This record gives sequence, C-alpha cells and structure tokens, in this order.
Amino acid sequence: MDARTLLFVPGDRPDRFDKAAAAGADLVVLDLEDAVAPDAKDRARDDVVSWLRTTTTAAAVRVNAHGTPWHDADLAALSELLASGVACTVMLPKAQDPAAVAATVASLGDGARVVALLETARGVLRAEPIAAVPGVVRLALGTYDLATELGVDPEDVAAMASARGALVLASAAAGLAGPVDGVTGDVRDADRLVADVRRAAALGFAGKLCIHPAQVAPTAATFAPDATEVAWAQRVVTAAEAAGDGVLLVDGRMVDLPVVDRARRILTSSTTETGGTP
Repeated sequence: MDARTLLFVPGDRPDRFDKAAAAGADLVVLDLEDAVAPDAKDRARDDVVSWLRTTTTAAAVRVNAHGTPWHDADLAALSELLASGVACTVMLPKAQDPAAVAATVASLGDGARVVALLETARGVLRAEPIAAVPGVVRLALGTYDLATELGVDPEDVAAMASARGALVLASAAAGLAGPVDGVTGDVRDADRLVADVRRAAALGFAGKLCIHPAQVAPTAATFAPDATEVAWAQRVVTAAEAAGDGVLLVDGRMVDLPVVDRARRILTSSTTETGGTP
C-alpha cells in the first residue's frame, strides 16, 4: 500500500464523507477513534459502514484501540463488510503489541489490510515485529500521542528523530512501503506543511496523515519526484541498461546496482504520480 496522502474525516460527520472523497487524497480515513465522542461511537460506526457500501473511494477506517469498549464491535462490523466484498483498509491506533496486532488481522478475515499506527514508546520500540505481522501493509507514526508520552513538543524535529528512524528501518526490513508521517497541526501554515513533508521524505517516509483537504495537494506534490530527479534517474537507468553489469559513471559520479535500483524507484514513483511514462 503506497498511498502518499491519507486524509482523516470524523466518522460521526457523514455530511463530510463525500467532500473528503472529492479532496483527491489517495486514501480517505474515516475516523472512529479520536474524532468521535463516546456517546456517538455506535452511530458513527453505522454511518461509516453504510457509506463504505456505496462508495468507490479508496478508504480506510481508524477503529478504536485494542482494549477499548468499542474495539471488538468495530472489528466485527468491518469483518462483515470485508466478507461481503467491500474493500477497506483498517487503521489500528495505539499499535504496540505484535500479538494484539496479529489478533486484529485474524479477526478481520482473509485479505485484511492493516495500517499499524504507532503512537506510544512501546509501539515504536516494537516497530520491527509489528511491521512483520502478516496483513500489516504499512506503518504510520502518531506524533502527538507519542510526544505527550515522551514529554516533548511534537513539532520538535530532533525530539522525534529517533522514532521516525525506527519506523523507516522497520518498514524497510519488512519489505513495506516507506511509513506514513504524523500530522502537521497548523492547517493554515502551508510553508510548515511543505517543510515537514520534505523532511519526512528525506528520512524515508513515503506518506503523510492529513487533517484538512487543503493539505492534500501540497503534500502529494512535495512527495512526488521533481523534474530534476526524474531526469537524473532516466540518465542512470539508460546508462545502466546500455552498459549491462558492473560499475559505471553518470554525471561524473559512480553508479552501481543500489544507485540504479534507487533510480528505478524514482521513475516508478513518477509514473504512478503522472499516470504515464516519465
């Protein structure tokens, strides 16, 4: 699962579901957890399931965390939905126990796709075994909850660096796409958003949680390789295909197999973004 933009919408606001779908995010995340008050959980679940049965939008549902009063009911409803043939990814918050993550996947049935949201110190420290659970298709970082537990500012780059690095390494070791970074809280600060995405991409992240439709387009554009990167990647791949095996020089720099692989990934990413050949 290689979505770059994951847009949250409150699960108790069905009037916003279609608007979120129209925002152009790769994945609309219908939130049954933090965005919904306890007395609205059951109604929100029903609204989310009803909408998912009628939409063609790529969607996920953030269920309530393991151990909460609503977790089992959320999974039961989504399991029934998946069994009926409706495609839906499940986002599991507070993921920190590989066994509990595996139990969630199992309860959803065959073909379940789970994004594990790591937002506790224990979850980050167990990123590698969580990423290796069959059915987990992506890791995501919950910066605000994690920062609260750590007693740091979620926007402090240095304070969150080790957690971000842990998710990148765990994702790569499990063969998953680059992880999904946490939210940028100020929806009015476009410059901060772009800087956050650039920093995350430089670390190996490949997606971002968005909390407002206005964040979707700039996030997608910032993650996409620019024309200079695509041109370099094309030169590298062309030179490698002409030379065959071995080390070669491109633009005066040594190019070996890992560099060629990176160039091919850039071209694939560009093709995915544009829908054509770069």
